[in-house]
Amino acid sequence: MSATTASPATDAGLVQERPKARGFLHIVRHGAGPATMYVVTYHRLDRVESQPHPMAAEGAQPLIELLEELGVDLRIGEVRGALEDVLRLGSANIPDLWFSEAELVRKGLISG
Repeated sequence: MSATTASPATDAGLVQERPKARGFLHIVRHGAGPATMYVVTYHRLDRVESQPHPMAAEGAQPLIELLEELGVDLRIGEVRGALEDVLRLGSANIPDLWFSEAELVRKGLISG
């Protein structure tokens, strides 16, 4: 007898994980002070021909809220480092973000 058991839905093949798109967020800062704009685009690594759909955030707090809505974990050191780079250097990438095709469309990162 096996120590692990699979759920009936998995056994029947009813639960199927959709493939996720691998990519990164590119954040660019425009301006300084209270009028700062941030442009966020998701670049897919699995499809070179896909066109990213830019999203804008008007200020630092809206940028943080946008990243949270996209599901970016702000507690990760690499993410915090990227945000510091945006402030210091004007742009940065947040790598290794995986989304399904439906998530990309729903979140507005690509056009449907």
